[in-house]
Amino acid sequence: MSLIELFLIAVALSMDAFAVAICKGLSMRCMNPKSAVVIGLYFGGFQALMPLLGFLLGIRFQEAITAYDHWIAFVLLSVIGGNMIKESLNPEEDSCDASVSFQSMVVLAVATSIDALAVGVTFAFLKVRILPAVSFIGSITFLLSIVGVKVGTVFGARYKSKAEAAGGIILIAIGLKILVEHLLF
Repeated sequence: MSLIELFLIAVALSMDAFAVAICKGLSMRCMNPKSAVVIGLYFGGFQALMPLLGFLLGIRFQEAITAYDHWIAFVLLSVIGGNMIKESLNPEEDSCDASVSFQSMVVLAVATSIDALAVGVTFAFLKVRILPAVSFIGSITFLLSIVGVKVGTVFGARYKSKAEAAGGIILIAIGLKILVEHLLF
């Protein structure tokens, strides 16, 4: 997997965290740098942890399903991407507060990183070097989460659904690329 593909996956996976960070920023009167860093650490940390867990799960089953791994990657990425697009088209009102308490942040971090668990399974089938990949994903999510808090305090909710839709489209495109590469080459 190329660095560009990994970057696109990292950005796509970060979109849920980015959208929630915007929501958090909306609930703040002004940008609180300490809270923004805490939000970034939670989201970035979980976005790194979940694909690692998915990878460890996927690596156990890799030998049994090598012949179908490209189809599995395509289906997983397409389902995740389709779900992100669907959520962007049906935005429900998110009730978000400015709290960065352990309880609220863990719930949000897990909820925004479930997709990354499935991507981690895909990484196992693609034999991705997992530690650099999850470090990169976590770092990108950390940075985009901080940017999301700032965007939320400045611009409001108008970019939230566009970010989720863009992330979904990127994941579907990468899944399609993986499938085409395996079928044609």
